[in-house]
Amino acid sequence: MTSPNTVTGPAVPVTRTAVVQAPESGLTARLSVEALGSFLLVFGGLGIALFNGSGSSAGVPVGIGFGLALIAGLIAFGHISGGHFNPAVSFAAALAGKIKWLQTLWYVVAQVIGAIVAALVLFAVLNVLPAVSGSGGKLTTRTLFNSLANGFDTHSPSTVPLAGALLIEVVGTAIFAAVFLGATQARANRTLAPIGVGLAYATVITVALPITNASINPARSTAAAIFAEGWAGQQLWLFWVAPLLGAAVAGLLFRAFGTGSAVRAGATGVDGDDAFADDNDEDLDDEDIDATLANGEGRVEKKDVVLETDPAVTATGFPGPLAATRADGAADRSAAVEPVAQPAPTTDAQDFFDDKGAVK
Repeated sequence: MTSPNTVTGPAVPVTRTAVVQAPESGLTARLSVEALGSFLLVFGGLGIALFNGSGSSAGVPVGIGFGLALIAGLIAFGHISGGHFNPAVSFAAALAGKIKWLQTLWYVVAQVIGAIVAALVLFAVLNVLPAVSGSGGKLTTRTLFNSLANGFDTHSPSTVPLAGALLIEVVGTAIFAAVFLGATQARANRTLAPIGVGLAYATVITVALPITNASINPARSTAAAIFAEGWAGQQLWLFWVAPLLGAAVAGLLFRAFGTGSAVRAGATGVDGDDAFADDNDEDLDDEDIDATLANGEGRVEKKDVVLETDPAVTATGFPGPLAATRADGAADRSAAVEPVAQPAPTTDAQDFFDDKGAVK
């Protein structure tokens, strides 16, 4: 009886699939770059607001500053951790099934720490400025941080009530999180993903700035509130609740309607994930496999998944099983592809099988 894995024809050997666990960044490295990226985001955005003003005539607009800082962080560190730098983004990613909940918790802790350290550096710089230290108490670092803290009602730049602040923060965060989830899919243009995410962030920050001072990031809000006056801490709850609600909308919609990537020929593979990160599970998408088939190379590598093929059979596709194994030890997921019909088998193929017909 002919084995279903037998590839017939005198010049066509059997394709054998080997799954290899590629090295990934450890949790310590991921948390470190999440903290560093959050530091960069807060240091750049709030620093521009403090020292360059919010208007374009006085320097770089605050929204553009936040967007540029995010783009830089994604390019530099996104491939290590996924480039969240924002508790709302991590929450949306968890709801979308991209990262585990325990990892989300650690990400949030690292992001808040990085943001607080950035605000502390700015606070220290303000304390040694002559305009502050020599003002006789009229101008203090806390009053300056009031202009950076998020607020509503009388503490809103436009005295917007709570309902308006809630609405703009929920909608703004939902838009930003949706762009992040979409731009970091396996099938998205990964070269442009940091730019798209950064521009979306700059846009929503610019819109929300005159209403709430633009949170869209609970870590940024927490950092500013710590060094501002007491009212900022009292209103901080809204700037956790609203961004997380917006992130929940984006994450749940993405989970409900997102399609992910097929491995090949309609087969279902592992879940799609951040295009930036090495630590998360990603599909072997058609473009990567097709490129390998075209140039006859014998390996398809995609972050934590490695698929080996035989150059001699690249013209006929993938006879036999096609497997993708997660590097974190989760169960294998395989999708069989129908064998390609060939002439009667020859003894050349027997070298690849044992006496029970299994691939050696």
